[in-house]
Amino acid sequence: MYIHLGSKKSVRDHYIVGIFDLDGEVTTKITGEFLAKAQSEGIVDTAGDDIPRSFVLCSDKKGEEVILSHISSSTLAGRGEEK
Repeated sequence: MYIHLGSKKSVRDHYIVGIFDLDGEVTTKITGEFLAKAQSEGIVDTAGDDIPRSFVLCSDKKGEEVILSHISSSTLAGRGEEK
């Protein structure tokens, strides 16, 4: 199943490692360091032009990708549970 992350960005559910909330998490040191490292490695993509509310860590045979989404983490997680 594909999970819609915003705009025209969707990923297969089995590639999703985790869905994380940016509303409160961005202030933590570890999350900030992780996102800065991912940005410097060029593995960050955005799913829309709005302010991101969550980020999704994906991994497949090609490597890891961090996708910033304007959709809340709880909504994205709910989409993954729907079948």
